[in-house]
Amino acid sequence: MTKSVRSSIHAVLAAFALATASIGAQGPAAQAPAQPPAAAAPDFSKVEIKATKIGANFYTLEGQGGAIGVLAGPDGVLMVDSQFAPLTDKIVAAIKQLSDRPIRFMINTHVHGDHTGGNENLAKMGVTIVARDELRARLAAPPSPGRPAPAAALPMITFRGPVTFHMNGEDVQLIPVPVAHTDGDTMVRFPGVDVIMTGDFYRSVGYPNIDRANGGSLKGMLEGFTALINLAGPGTKIIPGHGAVVDKGGVAAHRDMAMAIRDRVAALVSQGKTQEQVVAAKPTSEYDARVPQAAQTSDRFVGQLYAEIKGGR
Repeated sequence: MTKSVRSSIHAVLAAFALATASIGAQGPAAQAPAQPPAAAAPDFSKVEIKATKIGANFYTLEGQGGAIGVLAGPDGVLMVDSQFAPLTDKIVAAIKQLSDRPIRFMINTHVHGDHTGGNENLAKMGVTIVARDELRARLAAPPSPGRPAPAAALPMITFRGPVTFHMNGEDVQLIPVPVAHTDGDTMVRFPGVDVIMTGDFYRSVGYPNIDRANGGSLKGMLEGFTALINLAGPGTKIIPGHGAVVDKGGVAAHRDMAMAIRDRVAALVSQGKTQEQVVAAKPTSEYDARVPQAAQTSDRFVGQLYAEIKGGR
């Protein structure tokens, strides 16, 4: 195996220290204030981890939280995202069913706890965590009311430009998506199996979520959608942070919908409407029947659009 990680700009080794928190403790609550509060804490004891084979040596894991990717082979295991801390043992057990090799690297697609909550546990197992510089900074100093992540949960290797891992016969590409869902998003491409994992800057359920408190923006999200569409081929499997696998046509439809709703909100803002009036006007109504979880996410998206357009971002 080629052990080096290539970055077009740099790959920085960050400080790595053992944390005193229990390995079973949940990761940082990094969700933005714009995220609606959960109705109830999930019962992690009842969560089952489901593995799905996507390509020759590539799998996804479903549990509670964002999609996990697993590239297995003789060089060891490379993961994408870690879900919540209480699920780490179950996730590791599921990976052991796919490979007898150690987990060597785990890539975070963005800062939120359902993708980074298991970081500390995996780091204590010897897994090297990799992410954008901005993601590490957000974990270390999250917006209120978040609490800083333990030192062991912070990515050990960070980057700004594209990075390539050469592992298990695959050239895994880490591609930054600036200021989209957050300011630390990364999509991960596995060209050998024609797969792209997006994290939450693209989700196939619900309306887009612009986490402004963690540096997200609609402009960056739309640019990310376009970059994803241009990168994907006709048969590429696009694995969103949440929701069903789609092709590039699904992402294009999602982008066009977001732009149409943006334009409707902008028109209402130009008429001097308040945020409450804009939300009440239901600018998403044309799409609600076609968008899974529309009822839970439409008002949030409209409010985020209002704030961004009103603020001139």
